[in-house]
Amino acid sequence: MALDYRACAQGIYTCAGGAENILQAAHCATRLRLELIDSAKADLQQLQAVEGVQGVYAIAGQLQVVLGTGTVNKVYEQLVKLPGMDAEGKAADSGAAARMPLPLRMLKSVGDTFVPLLPALAAAGLMSGLLQAFGQLVPTFAGSDWYSFLSLVAGTAFDFLPVVVAASAARAFGGNIYLGGLIGLCMIHPGLISAWNAGDASASLPSWQRLWFEVPKVGYQGHVIPLMITVWVLCKLERWLHRRVPEMLDLYLTPMLSLVISAFLAFTVIGPVFAAAERQMVYLVQLLLTSAYGVGSMLLGGIYSATVVCGLHHIYDVMEAGMVARTGMNILMPVASAANIAQCGACLAVALKTQDRKQRAVAVPAALSALLGITEPAIFGINLRHFTPFLCAAAGGALGGLLATLLGLSATSYGVSTLLGMFLIQPAFMLQYLLVLAVACGTAFTLTLLLWKNGEKTKKEARPGEALPQNIVLRCSLGEVAQPVPGVVIPIRQVSDPVFSQGLLGVGVAIRPSAGVVFAPIDGQVVSLAPTGHAIGLRGDNGIELLIHIGIDTVKMGGRGFTPMVAQDTHVKAGQQLMLFSPQTIREAGFDDTVMVAMVNSRNYPEAEAIVDVTD
Repeated sequence: MALDYRACAQGIYTCAGGAENILQAAHCATRLRLELIDSAKADLQQLQAVEGVQGVYAIAGQLQVVLGTGTVNKVYEQLVKLPGMDAEGKAADSGAAARMPLPLRMLKSVGDTFVPLLPALAAAGLMSGLLQAFGQLVPTFAGSDWYSFLSLVAGTAFDFLPVVVAASAARAFGGNIYLGGLIGLCMIHPGLISAWNAGDASASLPSWQRLWFEVPKVGYQGHVIPLMITVWVLCKLERWLHRRVPEMLDLYLTPMLSLVISAFLAFTVIGPVFAAAERQMVYLVQLLLTSAYGVGSMLLGGIYSATVVCGLHHIYDVMEAGMVARTGMNILMPVASAANIAQCGACLAVALKTQDRKQRAVAVPAALSALLGITEPAIFGINLRHFTPFLCAAAGGALGGLLATLLGLSATSYGVSTLLGMFLIQPAFMLQYLLVLAVACGTAFTLTLLLWKNGEKTKKEARPGEALPQNIVLRCSLGEVAQPVPGVVIPIRQVSDPVFSQGLLGVGVAIRPSAGVVFAPIDGQVVSLAPTGHAIGLRGDNGIELLIHIGIDTVKMGGRGFTPMVAQDTHVKAGQQLMLFSPQTIREAGFDDTVMVAMVNSRNYPEAEAIVDVTD
């Protein structure tokens, strides 16, 4: 059955605390990222049980919800339509993301800039790798017009990377993306000496002599950090001017001043200083990865997936861009590939060893996703939740990273990794690259099989109500009604609510819940859904009309503790999740958590009966 993206978004929204607790929402290839005001208000256990959610992780005020490639885009589209969220995925009270510590804000900015660019970089990187491979295997193709045309298409993303980075950074910083794009164009203008051709002979380069001091006419091809800082200044300056320039002049004066001042600072201060700092950072990373006996690569291969968990991995995009721009070789990609495919190996071992069918159903596609370089489903959905597989994958990544350096592997581009990354490796080294992947994956797989104990899933991670109970609780000539909530079935006359106990709403039963989940007991349509989530009305395809009421007087809770999984007027199948609720929250609020199920049209069917001699 296809995932109900609206219901999934609603469930995530509610479990995260709603618009009043969500500062900002964004997404990457597989994860929905929610910046929260108060992490304590998020119900992670309920969120883990939302249908479609493969994993949940919270760190530094950010809630990361793993949904998988393709799914995350559709859920995000529904999320931003919910009350209090705007088209940019921000809550109405957004802007307080500045509460995060400065280092985390800086790393978040890198991620916010590069995440939207990943599809373009991945496409261009893969195309470049394929062209390189086919060009060497078929020499006549390398001299053809098709090769020339495709090289132009593939190379554009990297040749003009500063433009798209600047525009994306402007969007991330809340500025005008077109002004950002212009800054990017200024910094690689054809009237400048290309950074790739400038070399170190700065003394002989042409320069502007009268800008108070000598400024070399050198572009910033291959640079990222100077661009992002310049665009950050541009956005700050633009907002400052908007508040101070008279409205009649604002349209013309503000963008002009913002552009001129930012460009001047870019070439005189920001560019020279931060380009040098970026070169040193790339040099240090290269030094680490080429250190004696591969110790640095082994360390990075071991911790790489941990940086993914912390959301720090987008800084590698900056490093890879710098490496390719300066040397034409990317020695980081093979190490990252080893770490990524190790997560695949650990996840496959869990899929092979687990006795839980649902866990296996998640683990197999998650492992295949990791095989292609998208590791979040494997990390958050399987390996990190059990932790031992995650550690085994770290060991596999460390060993693979060590081997990659000892074999002298490097890539000619970036944007893809693991199996697809073999097209970025020179054909002469492709077998060695595949050996690295096999060692990393095999090590993680073997260690997980040996060390992970099947069933070490904690109680906190268990999903409430794994399946619709098989008990029948109501019966009439129209058909039967299954028990919608796991727990003990009791006569409805025993509840303290006279409306139900006296049968005023029809023949029914009551359930003392053992898990906070409501399943559809019949095929039918959701005809009513209380705004507070405490009651659901169903009209079965067979004509039975039901009211499922969660708790007594729980309308007074205002929706706290209830997470609807479907919308009103939705057609549902028996066994589909309708609602998640927290019995503990209900009891702590001072209310009875008993669930009542009543057949509201039972007066039309005198033979209707309740069946209460069953327990779950």
